[in-house]
Amino acid sequence: MPKLILLRHGQSEWNLSNRFTGWTDVDLSDKGRAEAAEAGRRIKAAGIEPEFYFTSYLTRAIHTLQIAADAMGRQWVPVDKDWHLNERHYGALQGLNKADTAVKYGDGQVHIWRRSYDVVPPALGADDERHPRFDPRYKTLTADELPSAESLEMTIARVRCCWEEKIAEALRHYGDTLVVAHGNSLRGLAMMLEKLSPEAVVGLEIPTGSPWVFELDDRLTPVGNHYL
Repeated sequence: MPKLILLRHGQSEWNLSNRFTGWTDVDLSDKGRAEAAEAGRRIKAAGIEPEFYFTSYLTRAIHTLQIAADAMGRQWVPVDKDWHLNERHYGALQGLNKADTAVKYGDGQVHIWRRSYDVVPPALGADDERHPRFDPRYKTLTADELPSAESLEMTIARVRCCWEEKIAEALRHYGDTLVVAHGNSLRGLAMMLEKLSPEAVVGLEIPTGSPWVFELDDRLTPVGNHYL
């Protein structure tokens, strides 16, 4: 039976400073690098040998994968970087301190933006320098694909494309597969695998740097899951 290992990137510099990150490309903190190495060691100790990797376009996920792969001694395994696995785009909230934002807009409003399934936060303007259309890594995306802000529902919809078109195929062809991504994109994969309701997925907390292993049958239906 193939295994799908989900790994949320280690603590980032903006996790540490309590800022909305989204598609902003920040690196890991020292703690995040240590978490990534420990995740690799746990995967290796469990006797799991991933044959294919997926990650997002964002540095904090890419570096987590690289560090974990080094700890596993499996740096040579092929990897597919896919923007569909990026974190949820938090729009105009990106870069703002979460506590300061709560003071400005109220705890209730910030909670709705962060924890609702289908509510979209304030969008970036098309001319805002933070807009992904100014980032060269997204130059091949269409205007319809480039978000100005996303709800969790919108994030999961794009993650579904990656699951159906790439990850499921890798599991069938290669076997054990490691996906290193972000809290909200991994929520999307968990929602599909576990058939979670919108209410359940909003409340799902995925810790940084902790490998989450799904054991799948031949139809890629989970028969069990656990954290290492």
